[in-house]
Amino acid sequence: MADFNQILTPGDVEAGVVNVVVEIPAGSSHKIEWNREKAVMQLDRVDPKIFAKPTNYGFIPQTLDEDGDELDALIITDEPLPTGIYLQAKVLGVMKFEDDGEVDDKIIVVPADDRNTGNVINSLSDLPKQKIDQITHHFTHYKDLKKTNSTIVKGWGDEVEAKAIIYKSIDRWNSK
Repeated sequence: MADFNQILTPGDVEAGVVNVVVEIPAGSSHKIEWNREKAVMQLDRVDPKIFAKPTNYGFIPQTLDEDGDELDALIITDEPLPTGIYLQAKVLGVMKFEDDGEVDDKIIVVPADDRNTGNVINSLSDLPKQKIDQITHHFTHYKDLKKTNSTIVKGWGDEVEAKAIIYKSIDRWNSK
């Protein structure tokens, strides 16, 4: 497997299109993570089925969030995407999130070229409220069996706020 941080850039953030590498397919209870040191995908753990991911889960290359990992992205699609692929994705917004007191924001994206939907999803307000509620519920409770109340969805931000977080994450990457 190639080192995504060596071969991919974050994308065209100003235009609202980022490169995203898929770690976990939607519906999976496998916690698969990019291991930066070994440049491989690694199974970190198997979560209970009730905590299966409501969306595909991945990261934006050449970024670092405040938690020291690449900036997370939640990729909204009708079908699961396989681990290890990358896509160009349209930035919709951000879920502001804390995990054990650490900022661990999630950038919300959809495929940049989605002919199935006719590319009609352009902001968080274009997503069904039910999808936002499912994501909020998942991230509020997915660690309940291990450590109750250790995760908090602090709110949602628009594309402008998401881009600002991406730029800060790129700066952190470039400063490391």
